[in-house]
Amino acid sequence: MSYLLRVQLPDRPGSLGSLAVALGSVGADILSLDVIERGDGYAVDDLVVDVAPGSLPDTLITAAENLDDVRVDSIRPYTGVLDTHRELELIDRVAAASDDRLQVLVDGAPRVLRVGWSTVVATNAHGPFRLVGSSGAPETHAAELPWFPLTAPAALDADAEWVPQVWRDMDTKIAAAPLGTTGTVLMLGRPGGPEFRPSEVARLGYLAGIVATVLN
Repeated sequence: MSYLLRVQLPDRPGSLGSLAVALGSVGADILSLDVIERGDGYAVDDLVVDVAPGSLPDTLITAAENLDDVRVDSIRPYTGVLDTHRELELIDRVAAASDDRLQVLVDGAPRVLRVGWSTVVATNAHGPFRLVGSSGAPETHAAELPWFPLTAPAALDADAEWVPQVWRDMDTKIAAAPLGTTGTVLMLGRPGGPEFRPSEVARLGYLAGIVATVLN
């Protein structure tokens, strides 16, 4: 069983090693590490950890937070494929697709950006509509998008009135980025959180910008 653990820890030598030892003490192996954000004296890391079947995720949280100044932001099961070149592979798959390139994009984006679902949306005279969606994308669509058109990637207010109630009930965090000047937007949903960090929004923007060039 693998879990994706988002941890905030002191940005100083030895912190990550101490965390690895603490997680190892409860039988967890770190399979991959992504630095999500660095601030004044702290770092936010995403760790994929492997644990024995039947192990409780609470033991990971307890082991990590027994260390000074370490906080677990979120933990959730992880079923993705480990790959240090996720964005490049997705862009390559989109470029190589003979048709349904947008579907290839939304199918791959959740694994690349570690979210629950993704969609590409547009608007017309009748309001917003979904062009394509990944598996797991909610059946309930937003009836209006007051922030549309979007000119830059952004983390959106998940409690705004335009957000469908069922999304809010699942505490879904939302981010979006324009696909160039095509009039479409790549939207991401992360049910249960955590919040999108600025570095994640920037990654989304870079990915959307490159894919938009490929689509053109």
